[in-house]
Amino acid sequence: MKPKAIFMGAEKAIANAYSAETKRKLAETLTFLPGFYTGDLLRDGAPHPELAEVEYAFSTWGITALTAQELASLLPRLKALFYAAGTVQAFARPFMQRGVKIFSAWGANAVPVAEVTAAEIILANKGIFQTMHKGGAPAWPEHDRAKPHPGNFNTNVGIIGAGMIGTMVIERLQGCRLNVLVFDPFLSEERARALGAEKVADLPELFARCHVISNHLANNPQTVNMIDKSCFSRMEENAVFINTGRGQQVVEADMIAALKEKPGRVAVLDVTWPEPPAPGSELYTLDNVILTPHAAGSIENEIARMGEYMLAEFTALYTGRPTRFEVTEPMLATMA
Repeated sequence: MKPKAIFMGAEKAIANAYSAETKRKLAETLTFLPGFYTGDLLRDGAPHPELAEVEYAFSTWGITALTAQELASLLPRLKALFYAAGTVQAFARPFMQRGVKIFSAWGANAVPVAEVTAAEIILANKGIFQTMHKGGAPAWPEHDRAKPHPGNFNTNVGIIGAGMIGTMVIERLQGCRLNVLVFDPFLSEERARALGAEKVADLPELFARCHVISNHLANNPQTVNMIDKSCFSRMEENAVFINTGRGQQVVEADMIAALKEKPGRVAVLDVTWPEPPAPGSELYTLDNVILTPHAAGSIENEIARMGEYMLAEFTALYTGRPTRFEVTEPMLATMA
């Protein structure tokens, strides 16, 4: 008899993450209960005896955060949860307390983030963000010869955090003859050399030495407000700060002050804190701030890649082969 499984989440979200082909392949091994188990359904106060035999759950953005007690009552035989999205910080610990294995598609979600970031770094070194034509400007844009942009040859680029996304960004820059500097206390010198990067021990030094600085820090209490005045005040006159990671690591007021002090500096922000920025924030009005709508991660067609990653993880687990993307409790201390 096939083990029983469920999809946890809204129908549309599940459909985006798990293509018809991915569902078909999962159904070769598993029997899925009909329907989609959302927070409203799971907490409706009614008994759910059909869940008692479920061993595997598949979800994505919008997953219901359950307590360990609720899991014991609703899903007593659950062995593993496969999450076709990125961070699991908001819901993982109660599952882990119950001994449920957690697998996340953070590896799949890292791919488009790294692609976007690497592209923005290349554009930043060419001065595109400073010189691009903006609506209402009356003239052809020109380079400011007094503050030249270095281009993409022997230029220093700073990467903050060498986790999966930071590492992928570095790998995508390796053919560009850029000098990659990395700040990451958990990165060994040996690993930095293997990546072709220079490890920098001091975060303000990274800002001082690099034309472009890109944030990929893990999102945890230790990194909140880590990027502050000591960093932003040391940026070059026309340097670019890119954030496709998380907004909470940035002291927004310090960043804004540095951007106003030297208008040639630019911040390219796919994430902020709060998100979106608070009403009246100067991030909306400064000419040297570019805001994008948290689009670096998986969108539209890219979302289905995360479901494919979870299919591969389930298949490996079920057949006794090594998995790649299990999230353990110690990992939560350093993951986004």
